[in-house]
Amino acid sequence: MCQKIWSFVVSVVTVAVVALQAAVPVPPAPKLLLPAVLSSHMVLQRNMPVPVWGSATPGATVTVKFAGQTKTAQANDKGAWQVKLDPMAASAESRAMTISVSPADPAQAPITLEDVLVGEVWVGSGQSNMAQPVKTYTKNDPVLATNAAADYPQLRLMHNAKAQWQPATPEEASTFSALLFSFGVPLQKAINVPVGLMLGAVGGTPSRLWLSKAAYQNDPGCQAAVAKAVAAYDDEKEQLAYSNKLSVWTQAVAVAKKEGKPPPSKAWMPAGPKRPGMYDPAMGSLYERHIRPYQPYAIRGVLWDQGESGTEIVGVDQYTLMGALIRGWRQEWGQGDFPFIYVQKPSGAGINPHRPLAPAASGPADGRRRETYIRIMQYTNTAMVISSDLGWGLHPGDKSRYGLRAARVALGMVYGQPVEYYGPIYLSHKVEGNQVRIRFSHVGQGLTTRGAGKLQGFSVAGADKTFFWAEALSEGDTVVASSDKVPAPVAVRYAWALDHPWANLLNKDGLPAVTFRSDTW
Repeated sequence: MCQKIWSFVVSVVTVAVVALQAAVPVPPAPKLLLPAVLSSHMVLQRNMPVPVWGSATPGATVTVKFAGQTKTAQANDKGAWQVKLDPMAASAESRAMTISVSPADPAQAPITLEDVLVGEVWVGSGQSNMAQPVKTYTKNDPVLATNAAADYPQLRLMHNAKAQWQPATPEEASTFSALLFSFGVPLQKAINVPVGLMLGAVGGTPSRLWLSKAAYQNDPGCQAAVAKAVAAYDDEKEQLAYSNKLSVWTQAVAVAKKEGKPPPSKAWMPAGPKRPGMYDPAMGSLYERHIRPYQPYAIRGVLWDQGESGTEIVGVDQYTLMGALIRGWRQEWGQGDFPFIYVQKPSGAGINPHRPLAPAASGPADGRRRETYIRIMQYTNTAMVISSDLGWGLHPGDKSRYGLRAARVALGMVYGQPVEYYGPIYLSHKVEGNQVRIRFSHVGQGLTTRGAGKLQGFSVAGADKTFFWAEALSEGDTVVASSDKVPAPVAVRYAWALDHPWANLLNKDGLPAVTFRSDTW
């Protein structure tokens, strides 16, 4: 009897255990996932540690094999894992990378990335002049059209972190950034190693969207500029101005209605010093969408083309915000002060080979806006692509020359090749009686002027701070400027205007001199 009772108890317990086991969820098999930026046909950065990362089941062991290296990592409690491959020499050999996970699962085969090269990797970002595709410009840019019709096995393209790496075929290049492609083609030919180009750009976008919230909020310069703008904001004055505009608009609407014409646009209400964008969720949105997914992919540097839309933050100019952006990208990428090359803005407003050289205007104009963009090159390991002679208008059409000029900067600044990549840059000046002698760096093969005309674009001022156009002559690697209206000069400026087709100093390497002023008035 006892034995029957015991057998019954055992049976009940067994059923209960089985039922309990069935109720307890079984941990999922390790699931291995990679970010889009890690794909077949990619280029890995040479001569530096190369992160490879992704997600898997927490606690799983991930193994990465490439080029004779084997690296392992354990996924953390959130499933994230990362390994770093040892620095590698450049290689155009098509090799495979395998990523596997253990414990092994029949449903999770190892991931194999095919046709992986090792070379140089650059990120291109900014607004429309970086975003617009090759096919938009080939009709009016024969050099770009010729380049875009060829295959480049050692040039690889990654578009906005949403697809995967692809070789630069005519089909793939047609929808890729015209500027970044035009940078990559001559660069790859010059350094003769594989080149990978990673694009993240959107037209019509201000710079406030391209740095993280943390980079902006933690930047002393940005915060000081905003505080100053808030303190200086006169709400009563702004409201009165708006009221006047509204009155004019109301009258214009009435006239338009009477004449059967469309009404004019209504004036915007003043938004105060804290315009949308300073603290709203959009701050940094494009950075998070198009740049953050690339991190921490090993790169050589960045090519940036943005500025037409400014910062869109009241009180914060492009120089200040770009400082925060450059520092933020570098810190969050975790690769130190990598090279940051940017295209000069506003572009196409200086010496223009497609327009006749205009005589100097009636008087020196205000060049502060142009100077704001030029000053960005003062940040560590940052260089400017001089573009004032390359085109005219908001979207200059000769992207092949822009790209070639940018590649020239990279070759000289980053790769140490013996090429001049700047035009003459103001170094110092010395007053000699009634004239000023100006010294320059980056004179290259020597100073010259465009065309057969005289050197123009310089102005001088005395202690009264009134500037007059100067007679200027080049003497060796210096320029001597003077004006009979300024017997005791104390300051000198060159190309001091937003548009300055009349300023014609270059070096013999064909690069125009950079706008400058010796004063801080």
